[in-house]
Amino acid sequence: MNSPTTEALRDRISGTVITRADAEYDEARKVYNAMIDRRPLVVVRASGTDDVRATVNFARDNGLDLAVRGGAHSVPGFGTCDGGVVLDLSSLRAVDVDPKQRRARAQGGATWGDFNDATHEHGLATPGGIISTTGVGGLTLGGGIGYLNRAYGLSCDNLVSAQVVTADGELVTASEQEHPDLFWALRGGGGNFGVVVSFEFALHPVKEIYGGPMFFELDVAEDLLRFFREFIVDAPEQLGGFPGFQIAPPLPFIPEERHGDPLALFVACWAGPVEDGESVLKPLRDLAPTVAELVGPMPYPALNSAFDALLPPGLQHYWKANFVKELSGDAIAAHVENGPKVPALQSTMHIYPVNGACHRVPAQDTAFAYRDANFATNIVGVWPDPADDERGKKWVRDYYADVAPYSEEGGYVNFMAADDEDRVRANYGGNYDRLVSVKRAYDPHNLFHLNQNIVP
Repeated sequence: MNSPTTEALRDRISGTVITRADAEYDEARKVYNAMIDRRPLVVVRASGTDDVRATVNFARDNGLDLAVRGGAHSVPGFGTCDGGVVLDLSSLRAVDVDPKQRRARAQGGATWGDFNDATHEHGLATPGGIISTTGVGGLTLGGGIGYLNRAYGLSCDNLVSAQVVTADGELVTASEQEHPDLFWALRGGGGNFGVVVSFEFALHPVKEIYGGPMFFELDVAEDLLRFFREFIVDAPEQLGGFPGFQIAPPLPFIPEERHGDPLALFVACWAGPVEDGESVLKPLRDLAPTVAELVGPMPYPALNSAFDALLPPGLQHYWKANFVKELSGDAIAAHVENGPKVPALQSTMHIYPVNGACHRVPAQDTAFAYRDANFATNIVGVWPDPADDERGKKWVRDYYADVAPYSEEGGYVNFMAADDEDRVRANYGGNYDRLVSVKRAYDPHNLFHLNQNIVP
């Protein structure tokens, strides 16, 4: 690839084209996970759909790898590549809200922070993730697990339509009425089928929630997990949240002498009437005294962004995950053995409930296949110093090895690590063969292969 060809791309792009000769190149090639260090041929910061189409055509016609970057949170670093094209959507972050119809349309580079800011002023929300800097696109295409799932389903269950640039550079609308096969695949099939330049979501009345983090002594962890296993089955569906393990961060609400101690954790999110929140969480409070907590009424976006400062860009990330049908006694014992060994302040383990509204969508209705799972476990290895990579990875791998026998074969595609390629078929479960058929129809030459890839 010579420079005149890259210059020809500049002539077709209204946004910014960045190559190795440009001063901003090193900044432009960075992604959220600092463990990923790639050197693409070119980074295109698209300013609109025409730029997206031109970039897709350029990569395809020149036989180059194409990485699509929204929030850049992909742990395996799928938002970048060596020697190829990075299509950066981060300038496309507008969110338009129709409060009467309870609909919102988000551009492909929007984050959940952008989305929540726009919808919250109307007292509305849709299920998003746990960190507000996460991209709307990546989270939704993989399914979308977060605080509001039990009440309103996954993010992808609330997707009404999507505008997609396909591998041939065409712009199509995918919905139940148009390109329904593509619409089906987008809801859980990851970034395999095109570049989504806008997402239309259904919204729900969520403004203030009652919740926040509660820290418990480690000797309460087994009781906490057993309580959670039973309680979440029949708890009101407006209750979201998850247990986990966390080193106590140096925050004002945590006693200073406990900063740095590994603790058991529960993060609650009650999205029903705020005045009922205290009584809904009473069974949890009755379990044991807390070491520290910051629980009460708050705007939903405040909870969705509460961990942003703990997880800024530039840390080392290595994760493992599984779906779980039953949180057995043996599984709980494995968590209690491994969780307290959490290696760094930023590392954690969360067990997300995926029952309630998530179970009311049949497994074949969207590409997200694990509708019979009750939990999604995520072992999150994060630390600032690359010198700790081996120690941190060992914690994640050992933990994963101990809980895997009590888990499903597949896990949530958005939580997969770079070395999980052998799990792709299992991660898509019983929907894999149908996904292959859709892939053949929309991307037969696998232009979009930097993802949890479905090979056509």
